[in-house]
Amino acid sequence: MLDRLNQAMDRIERDLGHTVDVADLARTACTSEYHLRRMFSALAGMPLSEYIRRRRLTVAGAEVLSGDATLLEIAVRYGYGSGEAFARAFRAMHGVGPGEARRTGAALVSQPRLAFRLTVEGSSSMHYRVLDRPAFTVTGFKTRIPLIHSGPNQGIIDFVRGLDKAAVDRLEKLSDQEPQGLVAVCDDIDPSRVEGTELDYYHAVITSAPTATPPPAPAPAPEGTTVLPVPPGTWAVFTTSGPAPQAIQRLWRVVYTEWFPSNPYRTRPGPEILRTRLSPSGTEADAELWLPVEREPSH
Repeated sequence: MLDRLNQAMDRIERDLGHTVDVADLARTACTSEYHLRRMFSALAGMPLSEYIRRRRLTVAGAEVLSGDATLLEIAVRYGYGSGEAFARAFRAMHGVGPGEARRTGAALVSQPRLAFRLTVEGSSSMHYRVLDRPAFTVTGFKTRIPLIHSGPNQGIIDFVRGLDKAAVDRLEKLSDQEPQGLVAVCDDIDPSRVEGTELDYYHAVITSAPTATPPPAPAPAPEGTTVLPVPPGTWAVFTTSGPAPQAIQRLWRVVYTEWFPSNPYRTRPGPEILRTRLSPSGTEADAELWLPVEREPSH
């Protein structure tokens, strides 16, 4: 997977002066556009679109300083419809306009080319299982929050703290599917994974999908809850234990830097589910991460 991802990085360099088609990059990487965006964001720490923009402005910056072409020629070459649009983007990255940079020879910001390599630490084994699941339902309290790449998400913290405890206790009793108990569910995440874009967050339980001949009705869900139907599909389930929150943060990193590059699966659209159980002291955690996946096609 990493070899194919690096081929896609080479393709970006060849296309900086043209339109960089992410669908073509995904074909080069022999994966889906959805998984390419997700993998890149996890490995590089920035969205793919941001990396392309920064690489384009890095190369454009070198041409601005060289003085071999007019600023308008450079703007058009790198996909900007006007000199003004180019100047705004240039200043946002470099902190100085292209005209001033050319006149003064100002120091510019550089986005290095990225290449990906797999480092095998061997310090711990990855505990996982892959299973096919019939349809199920996410039932819970829902809010819309911004995506935060690192550190606590205050939107989630405030939302959960504001929920009625008695209602949450009633909700937890509705859980009848894996993962059992209260879970955190993220859905409708922007494919770009740009920090600040919004996603649906559910403080929820997993319940059976409705059927044509339903069993006796369970206790009603608390008022204010929302239902998210989830179709049948394949899921990769990862487990870890350790200090909180470091163990959970490490689990996400290892899944994308070690497991996906070494296994014939890719992510697919769908909710991401995290079940966390804290020790009485709150210092240790057992976590179970459910990600929707599909097998990579054979090449």
